[in-house]
Amino acid sequence: MLKLKVTGLLFSGLLVVGLLVSLLVRGRPAPPTVEALRPVERMRVATTTSLYDTGLWGHLEPMFEKEFGVELDIIYAGTGIALAWGRRGDVDVLAVHDKAREEKFVAEGYGVKRVVFAYNYFLIVGPPDDPAGIKGLSPEAAFKRLMETGRGRFVSRGDASGTHAKEKAIWRQAGFDYEAVRVAGAWYIESGRGMGPTLLLTNEKQAYTLVDMGTFLAFGGEVDLVPIVDKGAILLNVYSVIAINPERHPHINIDMANNLINFLTSPEIQELIGNYGVEEFGMQLFIPCAGAEPKE
Repeated sequence: MLKLKVTGLLFSGLLVVGLLVSLLVRGRPAPPTVEALRPVERMRVATTTSLYDTGLWGHLEPMFEKEFGVELDIIYAGTGIALAWGRRGDVDVLAVHDKAREEKFVAEGYGVKRVVFAYNYFLIVGPPDDPAGIKGLSPEAAFKRLMETGRGRFVSRGDASGTHAKEKAIWRQAGFDYEAVRVAGAWYIESGRGMGPTLLLTNEKQAYTLVDMGTFLAFGGEVDLVPIVDKGAILLNVYSVIAINPERHPHINIDMANNLINFLTSPEIQELIGNYGVEEFGMQLFIPCAGAEPKE
């Protein structure tokens, strides 16, 4: 009898506890629902340091992202490194400036097509007093004088960039083996840096360097250098955009890469590129040229 009574009390107690828990649960507000975050589409763009250092991508990036609902990952490096990233499929599209290597890149099947969208010119800049006396010479004659006299220091990018490739082309046209130039003396300095930092080093050394016009104008207020040689067909500097071939790398975001190509070559963006920097510097940093590659 006592056993039955104890059992009944236990059952009653458990029933009361169950009712209390039920009331507490019913009385508590339901936890807020959290909407799952939608994955954001991304595209990786490898670009030259000269396009990046001028600030042009800072204007283009938000416009493209807003129009196409994508996040751009802009990665800047010299053209040689950018092309290597493209070969490995580390990026979706390239914006670079070395025609010979770009055409080879496409011919080997790594890129779909080379599409030009802008150009400017390289300059040889240096100290206002022009210690080597190269002002007014052709680029080839200027390099020859630097090599033969050693009267002025020269800072090279030395980084396999498009600018470095152009410098080597000028040495070749001047009749010199580039490997001999590299070890010609203390007057020849390799920075191994991007265009902006190379300009600053050149200023520090009061030396000469080869620089694209856009970066020089953008950094003009930070250096005491002036254009010394600005004439010569070899100084032409053409920028192109290349989608990575999805047949090589199936994960490539080819649709968005094509969107970027169409964006850069559209009349609206071509006009923006042509006007970029005019108000601040009094001249164009880039000349739009979609569909019509300029000739040297």
